[in-house]
Amino acid sequence: RGRRWNCTTVNDSLAIFGPVLDKATRESAFVHAIASAGVAFAVTRSCAEGSATICGCDTRHKGPPGEGWKWGGCSEDVEFGTMVSREFADARENRPDARSAMNRHNNEAGRTSIIDHMHLKCKCHGLSGSCEVKTCWWSQPDFRVIGDYLKDKYDSASEMVVEKHRESRGWVETLRPKYNFFKAPTERDLVYYENSPNFCEPNPETGSFGTRDRICNVTSHGIDGCDLLCCGRGHNTRTEKRKEKCHCIFHWCCYVSCQECVRIYDVHTCK
Repeated sequence: RGRRWNCTTVNDSLAIFGPVLDKATRESAFVHAIASAGVAFAVTRSCAEGSATICGCDTRHKGPPGEGWKWGGCSEDVEFGTMVSREFADARENRPDARSAMNRHNNEAGRTSIIDHMHLKCKCHGLSGSCEVKTCWWSQPDFRVIGDYLKDKYDSASEMVVEKHRESRGWVETLRPKYNFFKAPTERDLVYYENSPNFCEPNPETGSFGTRDRICNVTSHGIDGCDLLCCGRGHNTRTEKRKEKCHCIFHWCCYVSCQECVRIYDVHTCK
């Protein structure tokens, strides 16, 4: 939301993100990672909810139960979800070129983010709400957690260079880190090898919508601030009246009554 590229989608287009994915940029890396993670997440959740007939709960529990708790509920089968995602998202990434190698790496980074964020959820059992026994199961995080995590990976994505190798099947392209003095990317990091377009100005060829009329934060010195988000063009300020609920009172029993207040806000948009 607060970036020059704000993950804009294109209406009435089969290419949901438009031409921005045509190049091997960090934006392409992010979209592939989060889409691949989304497939794994959705399949895993459907299995646990019982809405898919070919899968169910994960019965391969990791480790023996601890004292005072036992396995129960429905552990989400993330291994099945990632397997389906691998078959689906990587289906077209079998070419011996650099872009396929990049997409495969970023797809796997997205799936790994789901596995790394699996955690135990527990429910207490006992008289009067006591916790004599806890029933625990493995659960995925909220997808918002995965989105925030991959956004951090987008910011720290590793720039690569393309190398060609002669193999029995012909020429094969691989990727290696561009800068040796930086730590090499792991399977959890995003990689790219082409520079991002300038998202300051609209450009239909690159998929940039520009930042004109975007809301900016006048008090921030970061990328969401009016100086950087507006690319030095300056910003306009207007006032908006918004109706909001206020002076809410709880009545026994049991409802809440509120008044309606009109508040005035300053809204700053890029020129």
